[in-house]
Amino acid sequence: MLESSIRERFSRNASGVAGAVVTGTWLAAMFLDFEWWLPLMLFGYIVVVPVVAMVFEDEEADEPVEDDAGDERSGHARDALDRLRARYAEGELTDEQFDRKLDRLLETETPEDAAEYAQRERPRERERDVERER
Repeated sequence: MLESSIRERFSRNASGVAGAVVTGTWLAAMFLDFEWWLPLMLFGYIVVVPVVAMVFEDEEADEPVEDDAGDERSGHARDALDRLRARYAEGELTDEQFDRKLDRLLETETPEDAAEYAQRERPRERERDVERER
């Protein structure tokens, strides 16, 4: 069990580990006055670290993704935005529905934003329910 935990942690942090090993090795080589420290550094950062990242990292589902407007969004928020755009493109949503859902999505990008949005919307929903009952 401990072994699989260590493997999982290594797999999640493989790029950082590779970067630290490359950095430590070339710094040690530089301070010990080896002449090959610069080629090692270049090879490490141009080849080793990117290859490790490609091999060990998943599809970056939870990493921030920069959208067309330059805003950073998590992979999950990006998926939700893509689904919303697809529904709008397929004609499932009217312009007003799309705008309302897009505003709600953008207001609730983080858990903190979602909690704040929920607190603001609860009184509004109660008012709407009262109006509907009349």
